[in-house]
Amino acid sequence: MISNPLALNLTGADASLWLRLRTMALKARQTPLWGIALVITSTLFFSVSDVITKALASTLPVVEIAWLRYVTFALLVTPLLFRNGGTVLRSQRPGLQVLRGLGMVISALLFTAALRFLPVADATAINFISPVLITALSIPFLGEVVGWRRWSAAIVGLLGVLIVIRPGTSAFEAAALLPLLGAASWAGAVIVTRLMSGTDRAGTTLVYSAFIGAAVSSAIVPFIWVTPGWSEVGLGLCVGVLSTIGHWLVILAYRQASASTIAPFSYVQLIWAGILGYCAFGSLPDSWTIVGIGVIAASGLYTAYRERVRARPAVPAAPPRSSCRQTMEVDSSILRSESRRN
Repeated sequence: MISNPLALNLTGADASLWLRLRTMALKARQTPLWGIALVITSTLFFSVSDVITKALASTLPVVEIAWLRYVTFALLVTPLLFRNGGTVLRSQRPGLQVLRGLGMVISALLFTAALRFLPVADATAINFISPVLITALSIPFLGEVVGWRRWSAAIVGLLGVLIVIRPGTSAFEAAALLPLLGAASWAGAVIVTRLMSGTDRAGTTLVYSAFIGAAVSSAIVPFIWVTPGWSEVGLGLCVGVLSTIGHWLVILAYRQASASTIAPFSYVQLIWAGILGYCAFGSLPDSWTIVGIGVIAASGLYTAYRERVRARPAVPAAPPRSSCRQTMEVDSSILRSESRRN
């Protein structure tokens, strides 16, 4: 890399812009590893949270587990309400924030219900079809153009889910539809998030998600209440803390690197889910499930790669040397006029 703007015949504003872009490029090269480490760590927190949720699902209703999680989530983000005079609650798109929060809580309820019946690895693998669903929903709602490569990846991902679910065979469980519906709800929430892009702060979205989830689960939980023991309360609080930390780590990761760089490493959660599911419950995915997980992961990885290619800016052609000389002459005249004024 050329480190001297004079070697490119750039001066004045052009040189300043060049140096600024070079600094940003150097910073971008230094932070992705940190972002990758953060997102891999977040997958561990999510997987431990899922294992605890499955353990609780054997004794507590699904909504009550979600209530414990979201109440803890709301308590953890409450300090944000007292910063800057409570401006974190001011949303430019409050309707979309509510819609996003509902999508998130419905996804959580469906996935928690799935964990009652399915191994952690199976439920997690099916839930990872969400990137494919996001691709499909981005066409009508975001107006995106999806090429044949991404459509091919989407079809392959759906085939992977079918391999895991295996409808029409003795291995099929109706409960496998729960994480699939949860993934659809999550995909809808992501689409709404993209519609709000650039309008609200991350803290605003975090607070809305926490309090909408707490409000919805609090409205339902009295009708199915089962008094938990202290151990169950403690585990429920752990679920809330672990999932909140996981989401916060993801937010930090996306500040360090681009989505296309980070997204492939989220599939590490499939490995954690298999290992922790075996350690906690002695359940291992069968050979067909492992094949399906591999197909889903390959589809998601290729989709992330295509997103990275699409996001890559075109490299502009180098300006002719004559224009560089003209730029230097203009910059020199500006500097001379400024020096006369001073």
